[in-house]
Amino acid sequence: MDKKKLILLVGALIVAVGTALLARSMFAGAAAPQAEAAAEVEPTGPKVLVAKRSLPVGTIVTADAVAYQLWPQELVQDAYFIDGEANMEVLLGTVVRHPITAGEPVTQGSLVAPGDRGFLAAALGPGMRAVTVPVSARTGVAGFVFPGDRVDMVLTQTVSGEEGSLQTSETILTNLRVLATDQSTETTTNESGQTVVRAFRTVTMEVTPRIAEKIAVAQTIGTLSLSLRSIADNQVELERAIASGEIDLPEDATPEEEERLLRAAMSRPGEGATTYQTGGDVSRFQRSTIPTQGGGNGGGNRRGNPNAEPAVAMAPGVSANATPSGPTVRVTRGQNTTVTPVDRGAGALLDRQASSMGNASGVGSVGMSTLR
Repeated sequence: MDKKKLILLVGALIVAVGTALLARSMFAGAAAPQAEAAAEVEPTGPKVLVAKRSLPVGTIVTADAVAYQLWPQELVQDAYFIDGEANMEVLLGTVVRHPITAGEPVTQGSLVAPGDRGFLAAALGPGMRAVTVPVSARTGVAGFVFPGDRVDMVLTQTVSGEEGSLQTSETILTNLRVLATDQSTETTTNESGQTVVRAFRTVTMEVTPRIAEKIAVAQTIGTLSLSLRSIADNQVELERAIASGEIDLPEDATPEEEERLLRAAMSRPGEGATTYQTGGDVSRFQRSTIPTQGGGNGGGNRRGNPNAEPAVAMAPGVSANATPSGPTVRVTRGQNTTVTPVDRGAGALLDRQASSMGNASGVGSVGMSTLR
């Protein structure tokens, strides 16, 4: 090959390699400033208080319900709570007066603080009522009940009758939310930040209209006591209700809708099947059945307690306080029993005839016994 051609070929190769390197550096240089400029962009503006989830009317503001978030300066309103200016400790425990959607700024007019006018009405859920019951240190868990806690209500009463009295205690209502103790709707703390346990005479709770009627009647029957519920109880009962089908979650429901339904189910007061204890369950010397009531045929007691003994009536012309010394015939028709004294000969014959008639008709039974 000619020396001149070789030099030209090498020169062309050098020019091609240089051009490729120059083009590569140009493209790399153009991309680097763009990436660096994007990394330097940061949001500007103050941090305002926004709702982390949907807050319906009556929601008590807690630390997990709200948070501060950067907000454009030109969109900040005077009614917003701004980081550095608002005291979060003061906001905790307030109640939502107007609905707030997730991500929406919380305004000063949307919250009402304890002690403000309308706080208790704002704390009530839709369709709920507030009722107050008197308590003591014994019936009010010794003061360890605070606003926001959940309690069950126990009714203790004495049922009297001709055969004595029955001591009984039963849980009549469950999962009631405490709104206030005495005239306070907030928990008192000392200088160290510790909760102060104090005695109170009344407790105000959130209930449905039907439960409010039950509580009004229960106060006239016997003594009402409160039992404090565990925080974990609601979650356990919620899982049980979902497993049993009591709570129906739509398959196409959004996470927000599911949260709303579950939250409503967890806060719902209970008035269904309850437990009870009688004096006989506690002591062998107490009754465990309802005593027979005077002035009636005993039908009401048997409907309330099938194990109760039917009332026994004396035959016409025989004093109820008299005790026959001879043979007697006990005639039972339905729930009524009549005791008739007879002589021995006629009594035996009547007993056999009445027994055969009662077995044939199926409307009653006749028995002969001697009272001494």
